[in-house]
Amino acid sequence: MRLVKLKEEFGDSLQVEWKSFLLRPYPEPKSMEKFRQYTHSWMRPAGQPDAGEFRVWSTDEPPPSHSVPPNLAVKAAERQGRFEEYHLAVMRAYFYENRNVTDPQTLLAVADECGLELDAFLDALKDEELGRQVARDHNEAVSIGVTGVPCVVLDDGMLLPGAQDLTFYRHVVNKRLSIQARDVGN
Repeated sequence: MRLVKLKEEFGDSLQVEWKSFLLRPYPEPKSMEKFRQYTHSWMRPAGQPDAGEFRVWSTDEPPPSHSVPPNLAVKAAERQGRFEEYHLAVMRAYFYENRNVTDPQTLLAVADECGLELDAFLDALKDEELGRQVARDHNEAVSIGVTGVPCVVLDDGMLLPGAQDLTFYRHVVNKRLSIQARDVGN
């Protein structure tokens, strides 16, 4: 949410490129009780200004088993030029609506709710290149030291791990833009 707000604020002066990072690259079933306990940790970021919407898991849907399906789905939506809208909808489906975002039917339902062209979405999901792209993104992140999400990687490779507040991100962007302006003036 914060990066979306920054992009709106800074416009073309700020380039944001989203990449995949697989927190759980392989299916790992979790017990509902342990997963519900884990989701209490979501309330810390939920209490921060400019945070997304979060809710402790309250549905009977099983916990998501791994990160690959939603990462493939956002790349499929990106092919229709709808990455941001779909990405935010999947985040809301998971963190607030407590839907299992590893379930293909959930990902398809979110695509439908976003107004995506469903046949094109399904065709993209079948394209093996999508999986290779997710794997490349993930491997690149690991190679530069990313260990979790969120993590912002600046153009010089500097990592900003964790959910930073909007004021901090704004400060970093303003500082970078002032350095660029100074360098152009010299």
